[in-house]
Amino acid sequence: MPHFLMNLRNVPDDEADDVRALLDDNNVDYYETPPSRWGISMGGFWARDADEAARAKALLKAYQQQRFTTQKALYEQQKQEGSVLSFGQRLWRRPVTVLAVLVAVVFILALSIGPFIGW
Repeated sequence: MPHFLMNLRNVPDDEADDVRALLDDNNVDYYETPPSRWGISMGGFWARDADEAARAKALLKAYQQQRFTTQKALYEQQKQEGSVLSFGQRLWRRPVTVLAVLVAVVFILALSIGPFIGW
């Protein structure tokens, strides 16, 4: 029976490539299902048996901890360099886009909450 290892929805290509390389380098017997174009199925990495799944999950846990540390350091570096945009900077650079998104959020919230507050 297959065992689910990792969801591929919203996973960047570099991370998926790293996971493939990790599993291949450690001779884990796995297979991959791609996410659907319409977001109905999530896609992911699967192991064929419980022993392989346990080994793969341990490898993935160590990889995810290492990736978190690396990505956090990269974010902090970009933040210090000023390449991470704040809300105000985004509003200044693209005011129409930011305001359109805010209007859309308010509209969706109004549609979602309106019936409960008597609109």
